[in-house]
Amino acid sequence: QAYNCLIHFYKRYLLLKLLRGSLVLTLKVLTVCVLQPPRLTMPNKDIYYSDKYTDEKFEYRHVMLPKDLAKLVPKTHLMSEAEWRNLGVQQSLGWIHYMLHEPEPHILLFRRPLPA
Repeated sequence: QAYNCLIHFYKRYLLLKLLRGSLVLTLKVLTVCVLQPPRLTMPNKDIYYSDKYTDEKFEYRHVMLPKDLAKLVPKTHLMSEAEWRNLGVQQSLGWIHYMLHEPEPHILLFRRPLPA
């Protein structure tokens, strides 16, 4: 939502600058806004990342969140990549939040397919 507000603001800003004749500067500002959206969260040093472990099909890892972030984990569905990244979880591409562990909701369980 904040990202959409920034785009709306800069579209209005662009229109005002066009009317004043300063197109080049305005396009630079608009490009930075659209191509580099703001980060919603800062990296959290209190997040624990397990070592990776595997079976025949997948590579796994678990991530333990501090209590303040654990409150933000949805209880009704698995999180999308955007959701867990917005909590501050940082890992390479391909990881999927694949299971809820109700007794310990602060532990996120991830997996990704092994390379073929």
